[in-house]
Amino acid sequence: MIKHINKTVEYLKEKGFDKPEVGIILGTGLGQLTAEIDIINEVSYNHIPNFPTATVEFHKGKLIYGNLAGKKVIVMQGRFHLYEGYTLQDVTYPVRIMEKLGIETLLVSNASGAINLDFKKGELMLIDDHINLQGSSPLAFKGVEELGERFTDMSAPYNLDINAKLKSIAKANNIKLHEGVYASVVGPQLETRAEYRMLKIIGADAVGMSTVPEVIVANHLKINVAAVSVLTDECDPSNLKPVNITEIIAMANKAEPEMITLFKELIKIL
Repeated sequence: MIKHINKTVEYLKEKGFDKPEVGIILGTGLGQLTAEIDIINEVSYNHIPNFPTATVEFHKGKLIYGNLAGKKVIVMQGRFHLYEGYTLQDVTYPVRIMEKLGIETLLVSNASGAINLDFKKGELMLIDDHINLQGSSPLAFKGVEELGERFTDMSAPYNLDINAKLKSIAKANNIKLHEGVYASVVGPQLETRAEYRMLKIIGADAVGMSTVPEVIVANHLKINVAAVSVLTDECDPSNLKPVNITEIIAMANKAEPEMITLFKELIKIL
């Protein structure tokens, strides 16, 4: 893996990806942030050596480098998921690349379903903690200790100082920002009524199919992390409606401007 990482980093440096300070991963239906970036260069995933390729139709599949709110940023427009057939090492490979290029902070977004019925679709949730239900770990491979501490501490996977800043920014901008626990499942099928009940019992406030692997690897690499879920549907097992993916994407697009405000204002003060 080290040889692959070095080759990928060398390629991106040749393309002008020079010392980004902040990495950003944009989740499903959350691509509008790129319009705010003064883009220096962008590369399609399928042109980057050793990079996975996004296969989900609403994920663009580009790595973007530029200026945002006075900082150099590198943005994943489109991420990778276990449900596409990738391994956890594939899913998290871009985080390792961003760290080698120089990022010190990783901001992650996702679209998720609200398990906590006090939370409504169209609102945002700051992730305070998570539950990994994906069946394995992105650190569970031979030679991981060459890239960082094998037994990575996860007592506070989401940076408390950054979370405090995000809560302050939300208050100043009249943005409703819940705080809660995100459960990450494999997918791609949505949950049954019984599964939603289970998720509530074990303490989840929202559920999705991403984020946790990237956050684990960011902690492995000692990168500061914050993550925000855009709540796109309400998962009430007593009144469960059939899922409409088009509506979920539309809800993500509707709620995204508030997430963009949070990220932009945060980057200004990092």
